[in-house]
Amino acid sequence: MSAPYDSRAGGQPSDDRGGYPPTPPSGGYAAPDRYGRSGGYSDAPVGYADGPAGHQGGYQGSYQGGFQGGQQGYPGPPAQQGGLGADFGGFGRPEAPAQPAGGAYSDEALLNRLGYAQVLYREMGGFSNFAISFTIISILAGCLTSYYIAFNNGGPVAVTWGWLLVGAFSVLIAMAMGEIASAMPTAGALYFWASKLGGPAWGWFTGWFNLVGQIAVTAAIDYGAAIFTTALLNLWFPGLGTETLTIFIVYTAIIALHLGLNLLSVGVLARLTAVSAWWHMVGVGLIVVVLAVVPRHQSAAFVFTETINNSGFSDTAFWFVFGIGLLMAQYTITGYDASAHMSEETRQASRAAAWGMVMAVVVSVVFGFVLLVAVTFAIPDVQGTLDAGADAVVYIWTEALGEGWAEFMLIIAVVAQLFCGTASVTSASRMMFAFSRDGAVPGHRLWRQVARNRAPVNAVIAICVLAWALMIPTLVNGAVGYLVGTSIAVIGLNIAFAMPIILRIKAGDRFERGAWSLGNHYKWISPIAVGWIALVCVLFLLPVSPNGIPGAEEFDWEVVNYAPLTVFGAFVLFGGWYVLSAKRWFKGPVREATSEQGLAAIEAQLRA
Repeated sequence: MSAPYDSRAGGQPSDDRGGYPPTPPSGGYAAPDRYGRSGGYSDAPVGYADGPAGHQGGYQGSYQGGFQGGQQGYPGPPAQQGGLGADFGGFGRPEAPAQPAGGAYSDEALLNRLGYAQVLYREMGGFSNFAISFTIISILAGCLTSYYIAFNNGGPVAVTWGWLLVGAFSVLIAMAMGEIASAMPTAGALYFWASKLGGPAWGWFTGWFNLVGQIAVTAAIDYGAAIFTTALLNLWFPGLGTETLTIFIVYTAIIALHLGLNLLSVGVLARLTAVSAWWHMVGVGLIVVVLAVVPRHQSAAFVFTETINNSGFSDTAFWFVFGIGLLMAQYTITGYDASAHMSEETRQASRAAAWGMVMAVVVSVVFGFVLLVAVTFAIPDVQGTLDAGADAVVYIWTEALGEGWAEFMLIIAVVAQLFCGTASVTSASRMMFAFSRDGAVPGHRLWRQVARNRAPVNAVIAICVLAWALMIPTLVNGAVGYLVGTSIAVIGLNIAFAMPIILRIKAGDRFERGAWSLGNHYKWISPIAVGWIALVCVLFLLPVSPNGIPGAEEFDWEVVNYAPLTVFGAFVLFGGWYVLSAKRWFKGPVREATSEQGLAAIEAQLRA
């Protein structure tokens, strides 16, 4: 491995919006647009001259417009009708022009105009971009490892109808985010969008909640995988046991595995995520077929109408209990911002990142519902399932089918969960890399470095170490520690999701759309998305057991939901840090060079 490359070498100070000063420097930069995108490079060896400033259905000029002049001329195509948004049966009005043949050149030009050199390898296609979000959602991970949360808090109705309810709102959130991702396809994603739409303070808070959420979801994914892996190993080696210490040791080994895999090139990771997507879809099909032949099934009335309240709260508070049960679905259907974080490594990213996010959620909702219905039909005994706690699905499979078939399905699930954890570390490390590239993370010079294969190796190591540390409390109470870890993940990520969507609503028709757009449908999609996010954030900050409420007669620290302490602590830490220090030096996204030649020099250095 060669000496790490500092991705911000040659970087220059910017104004407080992250863009160039309005006076064009020598070398031919025209004034930037609202998002800090350069208007054109008139004097460069490859000249990028603006086309018309038209916004009547697409950026004919400053966004992806005509490349003309210079030593190589690429005439810009006219704005095409419809855009990818039209695939939603009418969402989207005429938007960005088609990309030049080959796609990669215009991707790099757009990234340059957003202020960054092509530091990461752009080796992902559209399917791989979809696959990484689909893999992180991972219905064979989240649905199965957190099944007990919904079953204990609401029962089958929370498992089935709760899944569809959360799924419908998650599609709207993904659509609202996809529109923004199309306009600004960078690895920083949500943090970058919030900075450009609202300023450094918005970007600061969005970035930190996104990073905390990414670390927490990585921890929760790998801990869930450790629960299932330990159960599988216990079938093979009966004396191993499934105590919390054993699970934590397996969890440590899984984290180490994912660290090693993420030191490989993005090309290898792209192939892994493509295999993962097919593994998930075929795996769900196999599990459903096996469960369909179970000799005895529950009735349809049980699966779709039965309610269970094993929370300790009164039945008069059932709707609150049902709300807690939604954590299973909300935790599972998250992390799809990975498509945006991988946009600097995706070809035709302005379309592929948006499409990847939305379709990952849609496909997950459909396949996940089929899987959950099949598992719930196969429940052999309600009380036994409740008593099994976090091992509820393992209990169902073992009792309904016997150890042989349970092992078969556990192998399918464990492999899928290992794929999921790998993809989560990939996404989180790119977010940390991008946030560090702009100086926001302590030790940022270390975390923004990349190796010869362009992998952000130090960011990968940091994410894995922090995710491992977050699950240390599970040594005290595994089930509650895992539940709280999932709550932190959901709250952190959803706060980060909401902030750029709020800013997009405020921007209204001034928002400069990319190749994938909601058109005027954003006026109802985005507000509903923000409203749902606010609801689930409040729900998951509330107590999960009456004995976890301070002052309760049988108060027990082991069942306290410490997510409020974590989230409030994050607000105090990040807010205090910003007010006392960061507001004086944090200016949001920082352009890596003051000319196209400077960006080209950075890219040439990496190719050397």
